Amino acid sequence: MRVLVVEDERKIAESLRKGLSAEQYDVSVAYTGEEGFYLVNAQTFDLVILDIMLPGRDGIEILSTLRKRDAQTPVLILTAKDAVEDRVTGLDSGADDYLTKPFAFAELLARIRALTRRGRQEQAQALRVADLEMDLVGRRVTRDSQPIDLTAKEFGVLECLVRHGGSVVSRDMLAREVWNETTWVAPLYNVIDVHIARLRRKVDEPFPAKLIHTVRGVGFVVREDDK
Repeated sequence: MRVLVVEDERKIAESLRKGLSAEQYDVSVAYTGEEGFYLVNAQTFDLVILDIMLPGRDGIEILSTLRKRDAQTPVLILTAKDAVEDRVTGLDSGADDYLTKPFAFAELLARIRALTRRGRQEQAQALRVADLEMDLVGRRVTRDSQPIDLTAKEFGVLECLVRHGGSVVSRDMLAREVWNETTWVAPLYNVIDVHIARLRRKVDEPFPAKLIHTVRGVGFVVREDDK
């Protein structure tokens, strides 16, 4: 898998190169916006990790170039801590996810895995985990062939969890992907917890095997119950 890192802070860029290479990714690094702009136009990558503040061309211009070419390459933007405006601008410009500096490398790897899985599933019309099936076209959910009636938001939360395929989904990620909320809003966390509780009643309680699990202090994950 080919990854392009566009990052002008050389210590961060080299750390990403070393860490991702150790995970068997084929990594290219650009230290300026001009170099990153050239590479995204000249080569094909499976993922772009893109800093916003760059010398030469900024990250938004590079991202816009990709999207104008209708390129579906997943883009993970890196932003300065608490730079809400950067995050909003990046997402509105077509970024698939963002990570604020400083970040844990383990979280970066989880985000990469989620983005690449999501890219493979984009054309899918259905999602499945264990005996749960989601018809993305008809917006229908069944478990063990029994229909489950979900609201639009419940469907969105469940789809987000299933799309991340066994990886933990934080409340922040649910807020971004389901509610399109890019800033921290405490009351929304309570709303998310209410939707998770409703999903558990509908998706898990009638069945012996539980699929929706809480990872304390981190978020939620959908996987077959460990027995």
